[in-house]
Amino acid sequence: MKLYIKYFLLTFISVNSLSAQVLTTTENNGNLILEDIPPIPQNLKDDLRKFQNVRSGSFRGFDASGKQLYISTRFGNVSQLHLVKSPNGARNQITYFEEPIGSIRKQPNGNLIAFTMDSGGSENAQIFKLNPTDGSYDLLTDGESRNGGPLWDKSGTKIAYRSNKRNGASNDVWMMSVDDPKSAEIILKSPDGTSWGPIDWSEDGSKVLIQNYISITDSKVYMVNIASKEKTLILGDLGVKSVNSGLSFDKESKGIFYVTDKFGEFNNLAYKNLETEKVQVITGDIKWDVDGFTLSKDGNRAAFTVNENGFSTLYLMNAKTMKYKKVSSIPIGLVGGIQFNEKSNMLGLSINTYENPSDSYTLELMKNPLNHGKLTRWTDSEVGGLDTSSFVSPELISYKSFDGLEVPAFVYAKESEEPLPVIIYIHGGPEGQSRPSFSSTFQLWIDQLGAAVITPNVRGSEGYGKTYLGLDNGFNREDSVKDIGALLDWIETQPQFDSSRIAVYGGSYGGYMVLASAVYYSDRLKAAIDIVGISNFVTFLTNTQDYRRDLRRVEYGDERDPAMRAFLEEISPNNNVEKISVPMFVAQGENDPRVPVTEAEQIVESLRNTGKTVWYMNALNEGHGYRKKENRDLYQQAVILFLEQHL
Repeated sequence: MKLYIKYFLLTFISVNSLSAQVLTTTENNGNLILEDIPPIPQNLKDDLRKFQNVRSGSFRGFDASGKQLYISTRFGNVSQLHLVKSPNGARNQITYFEEPIGSIRKQPNGNLIAFTMDSGGSENAQIFKLNPTDGSYDLLTDGESRNGGPLWDKSGTKIAYRSNKRNGASNDVWMMSVDDPKSAEIILKSPDGTSWGPIDWSEDGSKVLIQNYISITDSKVYMVNIASKEKTLILGDLGVKSVNSGLSFDKESKGIFYVTDKFGEFNNLAYKNLETEKVQVITGDIKWDVDGFTLSKDGNRAAFTVNENGFSTLYLMNAKTMKYKKVSSIPIGLVGGIQFNEKSNMLGLSINTYENPSDSYTLELMKNPLNHGKLTRWTDSEVGGLDTSSFVSPELISYKSFDGLEVPAFVYAKESEEPLPVIIYIHGGPEGQSRPSFSSTFQLWIDQLGAAVITPNVRGSEGYGKTYLGLDNGFNREDSVKDIGALLDWIETQPQFDSSRIAVYGGSYGGYMVLASAVYYSDRLKAAIDIVGISNFVTFLTNTQDYRRDLRRVEYGDERDPAMRAFLEEISPNNNVEKISVPMFVAQGENDPRVPVTEAEQIVESLRNTGKTVWYMNALNEGHGYRKKENRDLYQQAVILFLEQHL
């Protein structure tokens, strides 16, 4: 029998002049450090095994024939690239790396693939060229800097991409011949700390569309002339905040499809004629965000997705007349990864529902761009023997916050004669959104703990309009924490829930929300789980990677401003740890470039120094979240044990 604990290492720290013992163990060949986490009982591991052997089969693109699909799925520790030759056919593995595959882009009119991959969750991704026929690959970038967004030109000979190679902080746009990596050159130098990245090449390869992302509410699009390196602002206005997200040139490169919030509360699909400067708002009658788009190679048809209160709706569009039609045959859930094959007669996509993990599908297309045929499922991902028909479905509700704001949330709860304990799951971002996707984690909590799960979309969440999105910015940061307090109030009014047994759980910014909730509502909580969370905004902004700092200042506030710095220090959980009395579980990745490991270390130390209960887990081979199955499995087991003991 394999021993769960490989060895013990006892260390001692001084706590208020007293000697406190921290029990430290390691797992997974020393890559996972556990402090004050008890050994996981074997029966608990056995009970969770079926929940931890779920796979997905996400659509990643068509092969050169346009008749076979590339998907990503996991048969080992991390997801890799596979080829599926027919619906429900064998998954033929192409890559065999120890790290998960990032983005992939297939060569136009060719067979090669440009893909990204980092090491240990560092997010210093490199760009590789892959021959999927034999699995051979070549490194195209320097192996050290952070690179991403490889974008083939129409001839399939060059790629444009973003990189911080120049100085480690600037997000520049580069170009290279894929046959000669030494040809790499900058085509746009970032003039500031914002993000710049390529969107599309013109048909003749003379121009590149480049996105300048400043914040979730402020983005602009430029066009760069490759020969002269001159950039021209074509979408958005300098000094004026608005969303302008470029999507694609049209077939003739005479106009641009893009998403904008300039004409209302939501992100509309629009088209700008570059010759006349005329803008046509295409989806003005849809009062939700357009969040996905693809244009066919022949330029005659497009497809786009809309986020309707968290659920996805797919539309087909005639790219010449701009008329569109809803596809009604899609299962209710989330749609992503939409992409046409090169013959423009098939649309590939991933579909995710609360009962099924992401799987790959194709939609047959008719001659009329608005008409379609059969929806075909290509993968049927394993769910570890679980009966997903018994999964609890999400119910969309809303509750009133302290200022009268209606806050949407999804509730997962079984019928029960006894009031259920509640786990509040808080998304990250902060401008993220909890959506009704497949979650073996939620269903595990429901099954193993007999708990209900509530996922609020507090103010600042995307998907509900630009006004709602901006309600938590700057000095309004704690209003989103008050939304959690209002949810606690709402739970008290619901007889199906046990308001004396509530836990909060969240990652990244959601981790900050967990810590802040523990500061304000410890007397109303039984347990708190902080995953890669921010414990002090000033130290976070000081220590996050250089290429992210200015982007985060726009959202959280600029710590260089004395008034804002004082406010950020005042609200930071690590400066209010004496108010926390709820048991805390903290999980972190050592290589996290977004929320550095120091954020976890300082809150753990502060909690220990005040005699609080804290379990701490740190993965030395992970970054912003756990991507390796062996780490995720043990982490989930420890979370269940923690909740069993404290919830």
